[in-house]
Amino acid sequence: MPQFDFAHVFWPQLFWLGLSFAVLYFVIVRATLPKLGTLVDARENKISGDVAAARAAKESADAVSAAYHAKLEATREEARAAITAAKAVAAKESEVTLAQAQAGTDGAIAAAEARIATAVRDAEQALRDVAAEGAQAIVARLTGAEVAIDSARAQVDAQIAG
Repeated sequence: MPQFDFAHVFWPQLFWLGLSFAVLYFVIVRATLPKLGTLVDARENKISGDVAAARAAKESADAVSAAYHAKLEATREEARAAITAAKAVAAKESEVTLAQAQAGTDGAIAAAEARIATAVRDAEQALRDVAAEGAQAIVARLTGAEVAIDSARAQVDAQIAG
């Protein structure tokens, strides 16, 4: 078998092995490796560009978020101020309404007190008249003499005052 005849076959096989290796090596090195290098460089550039774009987007998002939170806090402060102002206005309106209601109540009380005072005077006058008529009737029964109503009223007023 020629494969096992190492003395005659070894050197030509070794030559063809070396020649095949050299051809394949130079074909791969010259043709394939530059293309692979270009692809690796392009991929690295793409990845670094994407990472830079992501960093820029993150910084932009952080800036937008900070501006949003600042605006949100400012809006909250404005809302708090508006609520405080509304409470103050409502308190003043409430005070005005209460003052008007108090004035109306005071007026109603004063009018009621005036009506009561008038009613008391009218009742006292009616009592004086009844007392004077009663005194006139008593004197007429006891003495049989008729007393004038004006003198009876004068007597009753003197008794009440004195």
